[in-house]
Amino acid sequence: MNKCLKKITSSFCVSSWQCFRALCCKGPPPPRPEYDLVCIGLTGSGKTSLLSQLCSESPENIVSTTGFSIKAVPFQNAILNVKELGGADNIRKYWSRYYQGSQGVIFVLDSASSEDDLETARNELHSALQHPQLCTLPFLILANHQDKPAARSVQEV
Repeated sequence: MNKCLKKITSSFCVSSWQCFRALCCKGPPPPRPEYDLVCIGLTGSGKTSLLSQLCSESPENIVSTTGFSIKAVPFQNAILNVKELGGADNIRKYWSRYYQGSQGVIFVLDSASSEDDLETARNELHSALQHPQLCTLPFLILANHQDKPAARSVQEV
């Protein structure tokens, strides 16, 4: 078979497959890119609730994370593999052991927390922003619990 005919035949097959898939919705869906994120914040900031909400899980039976958990959060165009790290004082010192391979950071902050907890959260955030494995990554800082009466505005946080 000559080269031109092979190219036309293979282009036709690919084109036909795409048409068939588009018209009949058959065949495997295209792969979605996956991104590895780390989710950090003090205990009670709402990390587990946030991830449960994103995964369309029931808000009932949510317990504070001890150690870490991993959730795959599916979106239409991507999958986020989120490593949620517990926020207790005795666990925070181990956070940096889980940073390797992360492609982004979600820092969850309780905007209705006490001044002391807010200061602790600020120190942890600054520490994470300066960590060599995280300092070049995108950060999402989420001021959670905005629905509570004691919540601070974004400007106050």
